[in-house]
Amino acid sequence: MNVLYICTHNRCRSALSEAITNQLGGSSKKSLNNESEKSSGQSRLIAKSAGSAPSGQVHPLTLKYLDEAGYSIKGLTSNSWEDQEYMGDFVPDIVITVCDNAAGEACPLWLGDIPKLHKLHWGLTDPSKDTEDEAVTAENFRKTIHQIEQRVAELINIAALPDSERLAALNALANPIHKQ
Repeated sequence: MNVLYICTHNRCRSALSEAITNQLGGSSKKSLNNESEKSSGQSRLIAKSAGSAPSGQVHPLTLKYLDEAGYSIKGLTSNSWEDQEYMGDFVPDIVITVCDNAAGEACPLWLGDIPKLHKLHWGLTDPSKDTEDEAVTAENFRKTIHQIEQRVAELINIAALPDSERLAALNALANPIHKQ
């Protein structure tokens, strides 16, 4: 299952989500829309992240705390979803916005026209916003990484479900009262 995480700047939460998903979700380059992968029982997740107005670089603290948590940061970049060189032939099965509506952030709107595309929203607080106190910053990043890990673990389970059950499970994952 191909997952595209989007936000405005592709600097922190979407990059965190991409790195975590790719490491926990496996490394198969096929989407679950591929029949041979479905029949083999594989439930791989492949992720990319992008922004509507990318900053051009991943936040240094994003890289620091991903590395601290044991995630690879190799090749992690800040990109636009309109960058054909970056997106290549990647076609998402799911687009997940990760901005924080509760903080009054405007989420970018994905207007791509892909059949059977699922759109979800994970409201994640931006841990790179409050960096004055190092201990608070560290705790904010660790909390956000943990939230993403929990959601990705659920995505891995959902990817293994039959098509008939996947949509309901994806909708439950996006439910605003979803336990974090």
